[in-house]
Amino acid sequence: MKRLIDLRSDTVTLPPDAMRRAMHEAELGDDVYGEDPTVNALQEKAAERLGKQAGLLVTSGTQGNLASLLSHAGRGDHVLVGHQSHIFKYEAGAASVLGGLFLEPLTNREDGTFGEEQITAAVNPPDVHRAPTRVLAIENTHNLAGGAPVDAKATKRMAETAHAHGLKVHLDGARLFNAAVAFGTEAAALAEPADSVSVCLSKGLGCPLGSVVVGDDDFIGEARRWRKMLGGGMRQAGVVAAAGIYALDHMVDRLAEDHENARRLAYGLAEIQGIVLDPEAVRTNIIYFQTEQGISLDLAKRLEKRGILMDSEKTLARLVTHDGISSADIDLVLLAFAEALR
Repeated sequence: MKRLIDLRSDTVTLPPDAMRRAMHEAELGDDVYGEDPTVNALQEKAAERLGKQAGLLVTSGTQGNLASLLSHAGRGDHVLVGHQSHIFKYEAGAASVLGGLFLEPLTNREDGTFGEEQITAAVNPPDVHRAPTRVLAIENTHNLAGGAPVDAKATKRMAETAHAHGLKVHLDGARLFNAAVAFGTEAAALAEPADSVSVCLSKGLGCPLGSVVVGDDDFIGEARRWRKMLGGGMRQAGVVAAAGIYALDHMVDRLAEDHENARRLAYGLAEIQGIVLDPEAVRTNIIYFQTEQGISLDLAKRLEKRGILMDSEKTLARLVTHDGISSADIDLVLLAFAEALR
């Protein structure tokens, strides 16, 4: 069977053999009782790496974001999100459907951030006619902004504005370690201004599933209750947590390789006639591009016949590098694109 070069997402990353061995050898207990030592070790490690008091293993980034928002706000409360944020576009309306939260989308800048004036203008004044504003949700890296990493200064600026209005700040940090590697800094520096942070283990870090949410002790206590209500109470979850521990110890620094492969792919694609792409905008492992004729299902089929899988939506396509993509694969992808667009 011909091997496919799968660039649809870093969620397709397969756990390395050493991670699988760690899962097999994990010491186990009942996590709902708080007795799984491997889960407890992961939660402590994640909290330490992100500069917070405590952590909580959840099943997915969507569950982590939802549990966080529900811990900060109640039914009928007003939450500010980006119009291109994952929470607003790709989480099935969970915050509204399951939590009764009123999401208001603020227009993301090209780098995925907001201006102070945007945040201030969107905060509702005390008024019986208006939902009370409780939370600002931000994203780093910002997927639909081309995987843009958001630096600590910008995060602090947005968080300080929100805090000045009495809001909590939740950071959807699904790919926060990609941002940290891109800036050559610690993830804790990027997470510091936020009251809660959700980080995926199942994307570039290579775990088969899971995310961690971190914050102060009171927040994690509330998030644990919401996790239970959302069906996320797991038992011998150390088999999952062991993968997370391995990822935090061994898979973070190697994200730089994914970034380099993405940059090389972006510069190569930009030289192919018919592709519309600014390679200078590629900072992490995500590439968005268009074609002069518009992205079509036919292009995706032509690439798949050449062994390349990509993600496309209307006029825009996405390529994501990850641990399963080598430098040699990049050469093959560029050749396939050149042939498909002749």
